[in-house]
Amino acid sequence: MKKIHLLILKAFIRPFIVTFFIVMFVLLMLFLWKYIDDLIGKGFEWYTILELMMYASATNVAMALPLSVLLSSIMTYGTLGENYELVAIKSAGISLSRALYPMVIVVAALSVAAFAFSDYMLPVANLKFYSLLYDARKQKSASLIKEGVFNNSFPGYSVRVQKKDPDGQLLHGVMIYERAGGSTSMQPTGASSSGNNVIFAKEGRMFKSFDNAFLIIKLKDGVRYEEDASSNGGYNPRETLMRLRFKETEVKMDLSSFKFNRTPQNEFSKAFQMLSSKQLLYSRDSVEKGVNLGLEQNLGAVTAYIKYFNMPHKPAPRKLPVIPHKHVLEALGSVTDQINAITNAGNEARSLKDIVKPKGDTYIENDKILRRYLIEYQKKFTLSAACLVLFLIGAPLGAIIRKGGLGLPVVISVVFFLIYYIISTIGEKSAKDGNISPVLGTWVAIFVLAPIGLFLSYKAANDSVLFDMELYKRFFANLFKRKESR
Repeated sequence: MKKIHLLILKAFIRPFIVTFFIVMFVLLMLFLWKYIDDLIGKGFEWYTILELMMYASATNVAMALPLSVLLSSIMTYGTLGENYELVAIKSAGISLSRALYPMVIVVAALSVAAFAFSDYMLPVANLKFYSLLYDARKQKSASLIKEGVFNNSFPGYSVRVQKKDPDGQLLHGVMIYERAGGSTSMQPTGASSSGNNVIFAKEGRMFKSFDNAFLIIKLKDGVRYEEDASSNGGYNPRETLMRLRFKETEVKMDLSSFKFNRTPQNEFSKAFQMLSSKQLLYSRDSVEKGVNLGLEQNLGAVTAYIKYFNMPHKPAPRKLPVIPHKHVLEALGSVTDQINAITNAGNEARSLKDIVKPKGDTYIENDKILRRYLIEYQKKFTLSAACLVLFLIGAPLGAIIRKGGLGLPVVISVVFFLIYYIISTIGEKSAKDGNISPVLGTWVAIFVLAPIGLFLSYKAANDSVLFDMELYKRFFANLFKRKESR
């Protein structure tokens, strides 16, 4: 390997690593910004948040890798052009295509690694990420009681407080609705209320039990209203209402619903994003066989409900006489026969509709599933192709603009990546809706950007001044002078 190749590789590796981690950090911050309300205030342990962030970072590789390849390639060749190192390389008789040779090998290796990651590691990361995120969003908030709001999270109770002290433990103006199953220290051990009871207290202090299984609220200076409801749910003429005043009592509330429980991951393992390429093909073949089998059975299911005509599996050897539409009823004879024929035909049509409509809905749903399988399968390859195409754009752009650093290269790379992302998103959505082929929908961004990359490579190889603003200024100045002279 020549020293020039080593120079270019060293100039590429450092910006690539730096930009990759910068992009990963930005995407991770976007993830936290999006789901901050679902994670904060629910009492998660620090390692649970860290685990969720780790899985989110793994799922962001599919977006961070192409962008970092584009940005680092622009920075690398922009820095070489800015320092006139590309001029020195060309003066030594080495063309730009030969200078790109080591980088093409490195990016090709990155593309192979990207395919292996998307096929083997990304499905596992998606499974762990979405299952953990689902449980995290389902988790109840750990901010147990808020001021001026009824909290119904505790089984058997509805709690409302007027004011809380800054420490969050001392409560003022406490109101507790106790439904069937609740218990307080004013009841015998093991007893539970049978009606809807209400507790008012001027002051209360809440804390958790030693095993964190219960929330205990010690109430002071209050009154408890107990309603002796009928046991059979009907009218009770002896129904009584008791009022009990207390100096101090306590209410014990179960916290089991606030524990972070994990859903079994096998409930998510059949989703499209959690399957490898082999699993996607196998699942798609299974669904396709089911669709074909259903289509074969449709004829037999429909034939049994058709009374007036036969549906032969083979065409009839002779042509049957065709009666014009306006003379069909007249050929039936009397008016009674005509009415009976119309009624029977309507009943038969409704029966056929009731049979065909569910089958049609099932076919449409299975067709959507087949498209999703094919889309996810193609996305395993588009990540690798995106790395190659964006490098094909970034390296010539860097050689043309001759600007390094994080200034102009960042702007240009973001513009091209947004073009790629928008086109791929629109194509994927159109493919999911069935407007275009799944293959075309997933590869349309590659098909659009690849000619641009080839054009920029051609311009860079011929020392084009494509982004020289002075050239455009002179062009428009000469154009205006010609118009004035005319």
